[in-house]
Amino acid sequence: MHIQSEPKILLFDIDGTLLSADGAGRRALELAFREVTGADGVLANIDFRGMTDGLIVEQALAQLSRDNSEASFIYERYLQHLERELGLSTGTQALPGAAELLNALAPHRHSLAIGLGTGNIEPAAYLKLNRVGLAAHFSFGGFGSDHRLRSEILRTAAQRGGKALGRDPLECDTIVIGDTFHDVDAALAIGARAVCVATSGRTVEELKARGAQYAFENLAAPQVLQVLTGQ
Repeated sequence: MHIQSEPKILLFDIDGTLLSADGAGRRALELAFREVTGADGVLANIDFRGMTDGLIVEQALAQLSRDNSEASFIYERYLQHLERELGLSTGTQALPGAAELLNALAPHRHSLAIGLGTGNIEPAAYLKLNRVGLAAHFSFGGFGSDHRLRSEILRTAAQRGGKALGRDPLECDTIVIGDTFHDVDAALAIGARAVCVATSGRTVEELKARGAQYAFENLAAPQVLQVLTGQ
């Protein structure tokens, strides 16, 4: 089969795409909010799927009629609790096919920049990835600490991916790998392609209808590697 020469920038979402943190992030953030604001249950009505940490914290503070000046204190406490919650969790795990796919992509690094496009702030992203043994695959990315909007996070990640390849990102085929409508929308907003997995409540058909060029049940589908490498 013909191998495409166009360099690719692959940007992976974390939660629901590469791994399940078994609710550790929500528990840690709830504890952080309780300590900083004294409020309980402020996150109960916020759907974390596809959301950036910045938007989650902003929405929660708005519910309490508090401004965003407390965000830095919340993040500080959140990271301390997250490390503990991840360590205690018995359900945190890489999702089917994630480790195998990343291992299979490694030999293609001459033409691929493999990075992250996640709403997690950077330290939280690597805490989660370390917990399931996937952190070593990612040397760059775009994070919730770069911006509150996912499209801008992906734009930043694509720029870093282009730099890793020594190319203008506009000369590269950028592919976003995610699991929610937010991932699809953000990918399309920056002119990237979306490859999605139906691991967080959205079906393959719904993800394609939203605009994903490809959608699979999970990363274990053999076609995923073919799509991401162009082979």
